[in-house]
Amino acid sequence: MVSLPLTEDFLPADREVLDLDEVARLLGVSQGRVRTLIADHTLLALRRDCRPVVPAVFFDDGDILKHLTGLIAVLIDGGYQRDEVMHWLFTEQDDLAIMPIDALHGHQAREMMRRAQAQAF
Repeated sequence: MVSLPLTEDFLPADREVLDLDEVARLLGVSQGRVRTLIADHTLLALRRDCRPVVPAVFFDDGDILKHLTGLIAVLIDGGYQRDEVMHWLFTEQDDLAIMPIDALHGHQAREMMRRAQAQAF
């Protein structure tokens, strides 16, 4: 089995995460498909307690959060490494007082996409 690209866990312990089986059930796909999504950087994953997990905040209504995959692609195409993208998503934007991942769940999603494009290039 190919090793998954995982970011070392830096999130607070109370931040909800899903193991790969839970992600597979949520999305209605196989665990192999989830591994492919992670390997292709469609999803990002962390290593928590020696196992791969995905932040639950990456999902909405049983699907991958609408703008997440595009935002990841913009940052990676712009030169960010996987770990840098993960940290960017969970770092509060001082002027907005919100983390990009939380903003993707609300009306500031387009602003986060704009910022990602501006930072990546």
